[in-house]
Amino acid sequence: MFELLLCVRLFSIAVSLNGHHISTRQDLFGVSMVVPLLSVHIKSLGASPTVAGIVGSSYGILQLFSSTLVGCWSDVVGRRFSLLVCILFSALGYLILGASTNVFLFALARVPVGIFKHTLSISRALLSDLVPEKERPLVIGQLNTASSVGFILGPMVGGYLIELDGGFSLTCFICFSVFVLNAGLVSLFPWSEIKVSSTKNSLRLGKNCAPLGKTDHEVQEASPTLGNMVSEKTPRLHWMEVISALQDMKSLIFSEMWDIFLVRLLMAMAVLLYYSNFVLALEERFGVRPRVTGYLISYSSALGALSGLVLGPILRLYRHNSHKVLRHSSMLTFLLLLLYSVAPTMGTVVFSSTLLAFSTAIGRTCITDLQLTVGGAQARGTLIGLGQSVTAVGRVMAPILSGLAQEVSPCGPPSLGAALALVAIFIMSRNKLHYDGDRTDRLKSE
Repeated sequence: MFELLLCVRLFSIAVSLNGHHISTRQDLFGVSMVVPLLSVHIKSLGASPTVAGIVGSSYGILQLFSSTLVGCWSDVVGRRFSLLVCILFSALGYLILGASTNVFLFALARVPVGIFKHTLSISRALLSDLVPEKERPLVIGQLNTASSVGFILGPMVGGYLIELDGGFSLTCFICFSVFVLNAGLVSLFPWSEIKVSSTKNSLRLGKNCAPLGKTDHEVQEASPTLGNMVSEKTPRLHWMEVISALQDMKSLIFSEMWDIFLVRLLMAMAVLLYYSNFVLALEERFGVRPRVTGYLISYSSALGALSGLVLGPILRLYRHNSHKVLRHSSMLTFLLLLLYSVAPTMGTVVFSSTLLAFSTAIGRTCITDLQLTVGGAQARGTLIGLGQSVTAVGRVMAPILSGLAQEVSPCGPPSLGAALALVAIFIMSRNKLHYDGDRTDRLKSE
């Protein structure tokens, strides 16, 4: 009887994982149809390059401040409700975007998307709630693979649709429909808690929150007082709890996790600097046409999607030591950025781009897993949201640094990226004994 119940619960978790991979793929497929067309559409509305740049940066600024808040909010109110709200408000933003006939409506449409487009972050938090710690990097890698598949297909479909009459509006409406479909899928997912790990690793949000993954009925049965508190909470109390949770996390972040977030910032900026002038640099250095460079970028994206297939064997080879994998993948990224900076031929560029697709994808997965490992089982949404905010800071700083570096040489941005990656490696090397020992002890105790 016990074996039968365990099989049923394992099947339920598999359905949930596969469902979220499908939902994420559709989500990013819809987004990637629209994003490459934004600059074309705002130009057609009569916006100057300066205005277009300001409106374009508004999304990143909103993401910078909303990532942590929405992540913490998902810890408080639950993944299902927060994911549905984020999907529906994002859908509203793309619907307004498709109907925009002036710059004001265009800018207005970016507000709900900038605040609520955190479906991927919440999905990462949800999947990390459902799987044991040992399997978490592999599952996050599979989620990243699903998102990469969406980004490969979406731009091709969007590029075809934009050539039709009213093509931008049609593309946005399709994106809106994809988000609505995802909302329906999320409402159909199984949400009962699947507990396959030991009681030591039971996944709880903290002292003020109910166990993750349980239905409302199960939570009330487990703790009647807490169940009544959750059901009777007002939105004001929810936000007070969010603020309290952020204050509780502050000491953990600045005392134990500052190096992890600093490494994330440095590696994000290194990769962003590599891509910042990629098209222009290849044209100036080798005379490569932008269309050919676009093929190379799509090729790299496809390889990034395949990285999820090799992550499992790599983790087994490293005995599931995410910090060591991150350190070595960062070393490889540093060497490849340096090689690309001094590449004498296009063959060398293609070689470095091929390996960079793998090293950066594996590094992204491992840094997320390391955040969740050090942060513990509490407030996973907050931790992932903080990571997205740190990346958003990199998106703001990288264009400025890239512009300054390009004043020196077309090879300046990737060279600066290599220098930042080297600093990140130095930070990780100083703390390798601490993280390697903690992770090994934790896995032995499971």
